[in-house]
Amino acid sequence: MSTARLDNAAAVFITPDVRRTAGYYRDVFGFTVVEHYDAEEVFAAIYRDSVEILLVQARRGEFQPNAVRYGAGFDIYFDPDTVEGVDSMYEELKAKGARVVREPAMAAYGTYEFVLEDVDGRLIGIGRIRDRETFFRGIFE
Repeated sequence: MSTARLDNAAAVFITPDVRRTAGYYRDVFGFTVVEHYDAEEVFAAIYRDSVEILLVQARRGEFQPNAVRYGAGFDIYFDPDTVEGVDSMYEELKAKGARVVREPAMAAYGTYEFVLEDVDGRLIGIGRIRDRETFFRGIFE
């Protein structure tokens, strides 16, 4: 019996206003939006390059990003295809009005990254491993 190969994973963001969040990711990040606002569970699927995110309208409760709810963690982390792509994305997103929380810099764990905050308060890390030895801590030796 053969084992199926996973082809993709899509993040799911619960949001207080799916239209507003979809518009932000379209206008700032350049995602294409596929609207499903008439579905029983209102959502939008957004796409850029090989990234897919599902934005789902909250029905109850209050959305809180990971850093608020749990005191730690990004809500998503994007990996450009090169380390130089980190700076390119930084310039692109900053020019489109993205809220920069942390400028591009080396992190202690070996990635070159920057951090944004989206329209809902989610922290978005964007980076690429620059120092494999630090990041992987001897795993590949």
